[in-house]
Amino acid sequence: MIFDVNIDGADYRLQLVREKAGWKCRLNGREVALDAVLTRANVLSIVIGGTAYEVKREATPLDLHFWVGSARYAAEVRDPRSLRSRRQAAGAGDGIKKLVAPMPGKVVRLLVQEKAAVQAGEGVLVIEAMKMQNELKSPKKGVVQKILAAPGAAVNAGDVLAIVE
Repeated sequence: MIFDVNIDGADYRLQLVREKAGWKCRLNGREVALDAVLTRANVLSIVIGGTAYEVKREATPLDLHFWVGSARYAAEVRDPRSLRSRRQAAGAGDGIKKLVAPMPGKVVRLLVQEKAAVQAGEGVLVIEAMKMQNELKSPKKGVVQKILAAPGAAVNAGDVLAIVE
């Protein structure tokens, strides 16, 4: 599972993988050893590097907060594979946008070249996952500055495949 997390204005990419002995966690590409147990509704007991933390979730219809001890943190958690997250990212203003793989797969073909002008929603490349081909589209109108994947390349969920500016 991959999530984009914003905590008090700081952005993080969190990847969680369930294993027999607990969870494998990568935070912004760095592996973090942790053990987590749901102790009661909306309360997690987390051990990171030998230190225990109690994390309480507080959610309202408009916002989400976490309490760690007596400190309160505003949080936003997005699944980059969800349609809602992709639409928000597409309309998030100017600047560089990264086209990321929503799932593991193989790049089948490139639909545009580097330095090509693209419209928002125009196909950039095609990946194949579970024998299904998926066209990945430009998140905004702009120019494809860099293509970071070649046809035949295996990609993981969350890998950056192209950059549109």
